[in-house]
Amino acid sequence: MAERFAAMSADKQKAFLEVLRQQSLDFSRLPIVPARTARERLSYAQARLWFLAQLDEQSAAYHVGGALRLTGKLDRAALRGSFEALIARHESLRTVFRPVDGGLAEQQILADAPFSFVEVDVGSVPNSIEREQAAAHEARHTHDQAFDLERGPLFRVGLIRLDDEDHLLVVVMHHIVSDGWSLKIIVDEFSTLYGALSKGLALPLHVLEPLSLHYADYAAWQRSWLEAGEKDRQLAYWTAQLGEDAPALQLPTDHPRGADTNWRAARHVFELPPALVEALGSVSHAQNLTPFMALLAGWQALLHRWTGQGDIRVGVPIANRQRDEIEGVVGFFVNTQVLRAQVGPQMTLSQLLAQVREAALGAQVHQDLPFEQLVEALQPERSLAHAPLFQVMFNHQRDDHRALERLPGLTLAPWELPDAAAQFELTLDLHEQPDGRISAVLTYAAELFEPTTIERLGDHYLAMLQALAEHPEQALGEVELAGEAE
Repeated sequence: MAERFAAMSADKQKAFLEVLRQQSLDFSRLPIVPARTARERLSYAQARLWFLAQLDEQSAAYHVGGALRLTGKLDRAALRGSFEALIARHESLRTVFRPVDGGLAEQQILADAPFSFVEVDVGSVPNSIEREQAAAHEARHTHDQAFDLERGPLFRVGLIRLDDEDHLLVVVMHHIVSDGWSLKIIVDEFSTLYGALSKGLALPLHVLEPLSLHYADYAAWQRSWLEAGEKDRQLAYWTAQLGEDAPALQLPTDHPRGADTNWRAARHVFELPPALVEALGSVSHAQNLTPFMALLAGWQALLHRWTGQGDIRVGVPIANRQRDEIEGVVGFFVNTQVLRAQVGPQMTLSQLLAQVREAALGAQVHQDLPFEQLVEALQPERSLAHAPLFQVMFNHQRDDHRALERLPGLTLAPWELPDAAAQFELTLDLHEQPDGRISAVLTYAAELFEPTTIERLGDHYLAMLQALAEHPEQALGEVELAGEAE
């Protein structure tokens, strides 16, 4: 059926989808098939990022990257060979973009892309503290160096030597060909390939399952499916959910907002106490919630308390990989949803939890509408002072670095590569580990907030979560946020 759909004209695709709906069949659950035509077209998300990249070609705001500390005997040939195999395996890592008429672009998949492998040696710096600083500077430079979307490559690896058995490995891609999930794919597959090559095995190896399709196939499928009528169906849900108005969230800032939103990113990191995580799990189970829903409810409740506003809209990134055949594909799949909560001081935390649950479940079954299409349809008032539809992000993700334990002769640890630019005024990232621990990172615009303000915000978030877990019948306006010191 999927093959038949791909071969149809646009009009026939639309009629075909309507017949399926009448028979209560969900086309989105059918497998995506490799595209026979139109593989040059960008996905909706890529098209928007292409436009944004033209506004500031030197910006690192849309770089996706990470770094690892490698301790032990490094096999440089195996390391390089592993990344060469990844480039050959994933078309996105060999993709560049050529402009076409109307300010748009097409993607071009190169048969043999150059490998951007940057090696830097800071081992000659005698002082250990200065050597660490030099390594951090080089890692930041490797991450921030601008990509040329037309010429490529859009995938870069940096290896920084501190001494013979101490290295920093930096991996960075442009967001137009990747996302956070893609970075995890690359790290996991790199560990498998490196392990094989370091044992002297030759490539090609059957250590990885072959890919049945690539990102360009998904982009062609997405456009065909949405343009055949699915976009209108999902857009009707989101316009009803969000309404015509998009009030800006007016967080109290320490410094005035200006027209320039090229903010420097600063971060505040804290942990959720294990007892609190356990209590949140209990209340989530009792009210048929996921941990994501409970953590989001606490965040929206806190934003209400800090702003006094009753219409709280938060941007939430979703992996958008609910189909099996794209789980292992490198590309720009991530989508952004706007989750809305209508709250007031007399609403109980339990009522808010129920509202957040309903909004999250509705969003889940309408997750394919690209954020770009929603912005275009709602046409919020444009302002240089803030982003459209929402100003604050919330991201809950599960981290799993166990694949890194498989590298022979090496001990690996994640190495923090701080964001240089803040895309939003405020972002809360929650990282859930396999053992259940949850760490939180508040990334904020340094031009707007003082560190002490964000530290207090983090403390208030913990207090709100504690109230949500222990006293869900309590009204939002009655929750005591200030600690003893405050």
